[in-house]
Amino acid sequence: MPQGSARSFTATALIAPVAPEKPSDHRKWGQLAGCSDALAICESARDHKGLTLVITRSTDDAIRLEQAIRFFLNLPPEEDGAAITEDGLELLSLPDWETLPYDLFSPHQDITSRRIRTLHRLPSTRHGILVVPARTLMHQVAPPSYLQGNTLLLEVGQNLDIDSWRMQLEAAGYHHAENVYEHGEYAVRGAILDIYPMGSNLPYRIDLFDDEIETLRTFDPETQRSIDRIEQIELLPAHEFPWHKDARSGFRNRWFEHFPNADKEAPVYQDVSNGITPPGIEYYLPLFFDETATLFDYLPASTLVFTADGLNDAVAAFDAETRARHEDRRHDRLRPILPPSELFLQQDEVFGQLKPYPRVTCAPDPVEGAGSANCYAEALPDVAMDGRAADPAGRLKRFIKEFPGRVLICAESSGRREALIENLGDHKLKLATVTGWQEFLEKSDATLAITIAPMEQGMVLPEQNLALITETALFGERVLQRRRREKPTEVDDHGYRDLSELRIGSPVVHIDHGVGRYKGLETITAGGQADEFLTLEYAGGSKLYVPVSSLHLISRYAGTDEEHAPLHKLGTDRWSNAKQKALEKIRDTAAELLDVYARREARKGFQFEDPKEAYRAFAAGFPFEETPDQQVAIQSVFEDMTSERPMDRLVCGDVGFGKTEVAMRAAFLATWSGKQVAVLVPTTLLAQQHYESFRDRFSDTPVTVELLSRFRSGAQTTKAIAAIEEGKADIVIGTHKLLQGDIKFKNLGLVIIDEEHRFGVQQKEKLKSLRAEVDMLTLTATPIPRTLNMAMGHLRDLSIIATPPARRLSVKTFVRQRDEAMVKEAILREILRGGQVYFLHNDVSTIEKTAEDLRRLIPEARVGVAHGQMRERQLEQIMSDFYHKRFNVLVCTTIVETGIDIPSANTIIIERADKFGLAQLHQLRGRVGRSHHQAYAYLLTPPPKSISTDAKKRLDAISEAQDLGAGFMLATHDLEIRGAGELLGEEQSGQIESIGFTLYMQLLDEAVKAIREGRTPNAELPLSHGTEMNLRIPALIPDDYLPDVHNRLMLYKRIASVQNEEELKELQVEMIDRFGLLPEPAKNLVNQTRLRLKADALGIVKVDAGKEWVRLEFGASTPVDPLVLVKKVQSAPDTYRLEGANSFRFRLNDDSTSGKLDAISAMLMELGPEQSKPAPAKKA
Repeated sequence: MPQGSARSFTATALIAPVAPEKPSDHRKWGQLAGCSDALAICESARDHKGLTLVITRSTDDAIRLEQAIRFFLNLPPEEDGAAITEDGLELLSLPDWETLPYDLFSPHQDITSRRIRTLHRLPSTRHGILVVPARTLMHQVAPPSYLQGNTLLLEVGQNLDIDSWRMQLEAAGYHHAENVYEHGEYAVRGAILDIYPMGSNLPYRIDLFDDEIETLRTFDPETQRSIDRIEQIELLPAHEFPWHKDARSGFRNRWFEHFPNADKEAPVYQDVSNGITPPGIEYYLPLFFDETATLFDYLPASTLVFTADGLNDAVAAFDAETRARHEDRRHDRLRPILPPSELFLQQDEVFGQLKPYPRVTCAPDPVEGAGSANCYAEALPDVAMDGRAADPAGRLKRFIKEFPGRVLICAESSGRREALIENLGDHKLKLATVTGWQEFLEKSDATLAITIAPMEQGMVLPEQNLALITETALFGERVLQRRRREKPTEVDDHGYRDLSELRIGSPVVHIDHGVGRYKGLETITAGGQADEFLTLEYAGGSKLYVPVSSLHLISRYAGTDEEHAPLHKLGTDRWSNAKQKALEKIRDTAAELLDVYARREARKGFQFEDPKEAYRAFAAGFPFEETPDQQVAIQSVFEDMTSERPMDRLVCGDVGFGKTEVAMRAAFLATWSGKQVAVLVPTTLLAQQHYESFRDRFSDTPVTVELLSRFRSGAQTTKAIAAIEEGKADIVIGTHKLLQGDIKFKNLGLVIIDEEHRFGVQQKEKLKSLRAEVDMLTLTATPIPRTLNMAMGHLRDLSIIATPPARRLSVKTFVRQRDEAMVKEAILREILRGGQVYFLHNDVSTIEKTAEDLRRLIPEARVGVAHGQMRERQLEQIMSDFYHKRFNVLVCTTIVETGIDIPSANTIIIERADKFGLAQLHQLRGRVGRSHHQAYAYLLTPPPKSISTDAKKRLDAISEAQDLGAGFMLATHDLEIRGAGELLGEEQSGQIESIGFTLYMQLLDEAVKAIREGRTPNAELPLSHGTEMNLRIPALIPDDYLPDVHNRLMLYKRIASVQNEEELKELQVEMIDRFGLLPEPAKNLVNQTRLRLKADALGIVKVDAGKEWVRLEFGASTPVDPLVLVKKVQSAPDTYRLEGANSFRFRLNDDSTSGKLDAISAMLMELGPEQSKPAPAKKA
């Protein structure tokens, strides 16, 4: 085909036949292979004036199709990116709830938000595409009138009464929160309202002036900082059902019409009566409305429907699933359920509803007969890269050579695009970069182009001479996971967190006065000036008031036990002695640490080479998308290994967050350079599992993996040991057997330690001797305190993986007193949704009896037993039976703590939870929740009286740390509960006890810094405090500006800890942004801090301003030239005076607040070293 006519062809359509327009006209289009179905749909939708509805067979198909449609329409690939093309075609999506019919869970807010947005927009859509999976289409939904009638509009200049407005929000189902992170939350702070409306990509901040809306801005939930202004916002209701009073009473009336003999105590009914939304309420939708609707009621009149081939089967399958689940669940009097016909469309209804619309069915194979057309699109041939071939890109080159037309390659992200360009560049392929499909069609001279689009399938259009190759086709399946917006992890690096957790009565450490108890914030008026103080109570009841400007002198006391913290007496030297002793010890410790450190720095380790192509192929074999943290961890390991210094890195990530992948990449690097890798694991079960997963992952490489464990026979073991000594075994996995003297590695280069916290001290010492020669990589979910501190004290590099893989929900944790009914309920809930349960009973003598009791309590459960005193073979058999679902309840001891991953086990019940350590509880809890189902952990305890206080604290800590990624927070908690004794040996324990962990770490850090810079850490020198400011001006954050005490404390601490002007400016911007314009006292606080920074730089230890004079007190070392001061005094003795050896006074002309600030600022400018020459002349 000549180049000239190609243009006219693309202007109409590349492959789409003419679409039907008359009602109930049903056509078939065939030969739509790969992603060409999306192309045909886009082309038809462009021409069709109205809505194009696409019905797919499953949610996965819908996601794939939507990605391809975004690409062909030139829309950004993110699912919350813009969804309207330049010519006004809108892409809508109605995601599936992702719950099972009659489930006991509610869908995630983000899903509800997108559904509500789509339902709201649908009726008025003039030109759009909507993609829905069949099962979503079959759900009944709220009638269109509900969304139209319950939408509120807000615009700038409108009047708003906060109280009635809050009532309205609560009625629409919004929740009040301190800070807004998720859809459906709102917060009120004085004249600022934050709200995250359903259907919106960002939350909004509403600024009121009296009752009028002054500005509307979007803000970023991660940082809570504003982004840009907008004119109006639409507030959609928070749920797909009404939640105001009348709606709830309607629900209660219809409840008894539908379930005349239901129990009054039914939890769902009780919750709704009390205004709580019970999980799973969505499956009672018809009880909120007189009449429910279906998606078809929302469709505009001119709708064209595309259906996937095989829709019939998908509809029938969903139909069968709902009936089966209804049958299982309909006998529960406490949770009566509605029949499927009221909640879902039946099979014949679906097709009856589809009939009146013009409809096209797409099939990948050729079709024939009346009303059918073929589009002649073909699937891609095999073009995959082959990492082991001499020319990895051979197939791709051959395809490009033989294909007569132009080829477009799609990379998944800009990073991947660059990598591909470089990668194919090495193979002599030149790629032109285009922005998207449209530009590729127009640039007819680009024969080989590349763009960014996360698509899974490619296509070949032989008639148009075009081909589309996706990265998936080149590098094999990488499961593209859609990310939800992460909830920001609350752990702040600066220890502000340690103050935000302060409760009244918690012990805190003041650097000069020792340990006291925190009694709250108080505003005290002295000399006509109001200031805010932190009240601390010391031994003997004496009180100390700390001005908020010196909050940086205070840290939280973290020692063994908060109840019995050693309070100090004010005015005695007990504290200074304790501090002195600790400081001397710390100095030795620091020297010791640095010695180890220097030896490590000085030693040359092995420099591994960088296996470019092979590594890429290996990385592509990872079936998931790396989370950002995981990416960073892998990157750091890579850099550590390819540099000369021996690696010693601790990777700390929650259970199931992908630490193993980090280890595998490291192992790959090591074997590539011909070194051996030893993988150490604490239990035989885990060794077995790692052995299998390493063998799978390395199956495409020439690497041999060996296993040493009790599960292997003698002959196998001897063979393995021989292979190790000859260097034939590349990766060896084993328990601490590996450390025994009789095993000699030929060429060991990397040691990977998994679940580090399970190894004892002796094994660790053994490992330590290895550390000198080889690279070490340690993986752990709950770093035990000592390693945590080593890492914090810069001795080992720490990588934290805190982002959960997409779609993992955190484990809901309940601490309950043991009772049969609850155990039964928990186990049944799990079994009925097809899951499995771990039941932890840590006493071998009574474990069989426990299993019997459970069989009696729950006849439908299949109960198995596993414990460490069984014979290996039997244990292995039971674990594999459980894995293959031959049991659904496993009664076991802590042997499962490191065990096989069982994705369908999503409930764990732990008996006598008060007997376990925090790390253990966390580890055990991590056995569940490995899939995207909600997982539960029940910690059963005896009656509260018999629990020790330590145990109670541990249980509280674990139930508070529900977030994913809580392992790291828990370890710092554990440090406090256990008294971080272990730091570097026993004698430290007492020191930490006496001065508190946070301060100890701070002092250690300063000592290490000092020795590093070649100074001797001076124990007599007090820690650098910064300048003490006493200006007698009102400098505080008023409580009507920021009522929440915690937030206020955090801000005070952040202001006090600022290091330079830049940070202060940033902080000020953030405050104005989050809480409104600064009132005068807060401005003063900021200005005073600015002066403190300047004075600190000049070595001034105290600035004291009275009515007439300001006194500056200089410290021992100051850059200020004494001559300057002398000259000043000589020039005007009545304005300036020197007092004693180190004070200088000058007279104030104006004692107002601004006068003081200006005068001091000017004086500090004059004393600054750079202006010191001409300064005296100015005043004269």
